[in-house]
Amino acid sequence: MATQVKLRSLKDRIRYTVIFETILLIMLVPAGMAFYDRAFFDIGLLGVILVLKAMIINVIYNWVFDRIEARTGRVASDRPHKLRVVHAIGFEVTLAITSIPIYTWWLHITVLEAILIDVVVTTFIVGYTYVYTLAYDFVFPVK
Repeated sequence: MATQVKLRSLKDRIRYTVIFETILLIMLVPAGMAFYDRAFFDIGLLGVILVLKAMIINVIYNWVFDRIEARTGRVASDRPHKLRVVHAIGFEVTLAITSIPIYTWWLHITVLEAILIDVVVTTFIVGYTYVYTLAYDFVFPVK
């Protein structure tokens, strides 16, 4: 008989996402303002749009990933290193596909420029996602 695996609740996933995106905005908006020499409102609003999109994708992505992983009998906080890397990269690829058109439109740049921006931002965020998720699982383990 299979053992029932406890998964993170929707409330827990929302907490994860809100904290994650808030810290990310605090780090990236000032960098975007400096790089593009744009006002706080302009880059801040772009950041909020990207964060809201990411929050929706984050909840759905993690819910699906957890369900797939639960089939192996493992909970998210017991995820091994290699699977954490796969999780982080998969999430960022999903975000890139949906972010590039927004960068292009909002900043009035070419698709190539948007891809380059996304590569830089994504490279930073992949590492941040790994460290943040590891810390989150330590502070809020699945019981």
